Amino acid sequence: MEDPIVSEETVPSYETVKEKISRMDSTILISRIFFIPDNLTYRFQLIKKGKKCMMEIARSLLDNLKNDSLNSEEELDNILKSYIEHPERWSEVE
Repeated sequence: MEDPIVSEETVPSYETVKEKISRMDSTILISRIFFIPDNLTYRFQLIKKGKKCMMEIARSLLDNLKNDSLNSEEELDNILKSYIEHPERWSEVE
């Protein structure tokens, strides 16, 4: 069974994630977002110049970002860097 696709309106702190990704690399687009109920995470499918990357972020972290938590901002930055800046995380789009 595939993970359910969700709309950006249902993802906590979506705009923050999108803005941070854009600041790191303006060529990256968020093409789809899935919610994984088993472990309460959101899986973002990122697309960049014919390559894709699947990035997971815990719902709890996204919820905490709404409370302007500095620790949450740092944690999100680290997660984004670990996916975006490492070529081995990216694969060819099929």
